Amino acid sequence: MALVVFVFASILMLAEGLRKTLVQTGSYDNVVLIRKGAETEVQSGISREQASVIESYPEVAIGRDGQPLLAKEMVVLINLTKRGSTSQSNVTIRGIGKESMALRPQVRLVEGRMPRPGSSELISGLRAAEGFKGAGLGETLHFGMRHWRVVGVFDAGNTGFSSEIWGDADQLMQAFRRPVYSSVIFRLRNPAGFQKFKQAVEADPRLTVDAYRETDYYLKQSELMARFLRILGISLTIIFSLGAVIGAIITMYSAVASRTPEIGTMRALGFQKRSILAAFILESLFLGLIGGIAGLFFASFLQFFTVSTVNFQTFSELAFSFTLTFQIVWKALLFSLGMGFLGGVAPAFRAARLNIVDALRAS
Repeated sequence: MALVVFVFASILMLAEGLRKTLVQTGSYDNVVLIRKGAETEVQSGISREQASVIESYPEVAIGRDGQPLLAKEMVVLINLTKRGSTSQSNVTIRGIGKESMALRPQVRLVEGRMPRPGSSELISGLRAAEGFKGAGLGETLHFGMRHWRVVGVFDAGNTGFSSEIWGDADQLMQAFRRPVYSSVIFRLRNPAGFQKFKQAVEADPRLTVDAYRETDYYLKQSELMARFLRILGISLTIIFSLGAVIGAIITMYSAVASRTPEIGTMRALGFQKRSILAAFILESLFLGLIGGIAGLFFASFLQFFTVSTVNFQTFSELAFSFTLTFQIVWKALLFSLGMGFLGGVAPAFRAARLNIVDALRAS
């Protein structure tokens, strides 16, 4: 039971870790605009003229320097080799603007410096720098028919940005021969006015864009992968739980057989059948609870590990951690109690139906 609960909890923690990482990537006050019909920034394209129209909207907040808190960004995928192996994976390259860092206060530079505008310089997310060859501080990457030098490493905490590599948007657009941006991100002047802005911008005949709160946009990116993990986890858990329930049934039948004289004595003293039934069911539930607590105890240590996988939605490498929540805890405990009940109900009925005389003779 403990092993089954461990598997059940770990899969739910994996899905929750993915969801939490992507949700924390966004900010509730920020708006992401991508081409209408596009699912991700990689698939999107917004022209310079459209970006200028968006910039003119009054809902865009103004920074301390008097400039709009808005960034026009370009996103592409490149293939890099993982450190310590020959396997490769897609990594997100993000072309950023002057206001990109201000729009993401969770991002802080931990090594080196920011890339100079107009140069072939990059900064790597901490997990990208640790995970891929050429992405560390002082190393060089070759893509887009250029050599790019990594001059800084940033930490974005437990967010998807930590798995990205950033550089000057205009330089990256030239290197990849892309005449359009992938997305426009800006800070709302009044966060409560998002719906009004969304209706206005999506109805604007000069634009063909969809508007999302940044948190909703990144939550959408996690849905496909998280659903896959949950289905996989539940399927495996159901298979494993059958073995656990059979084990519980054998254990409880053995307990009934070894305690037959005790059951006969209790019945002779006046205990009702329902009392015997309840006693064995409670014992089975208690065993299930112990198994659930043990499984959760060992699963909790997974929070110290970071895993990386390809997000089905964006096809890029994403590093994230297992996350244990109260919701996962009560689901796992309820599941373990369910296994205990199923494993104990048949033996409990057998114990309750034992004939008093036959039970006493067994002694």
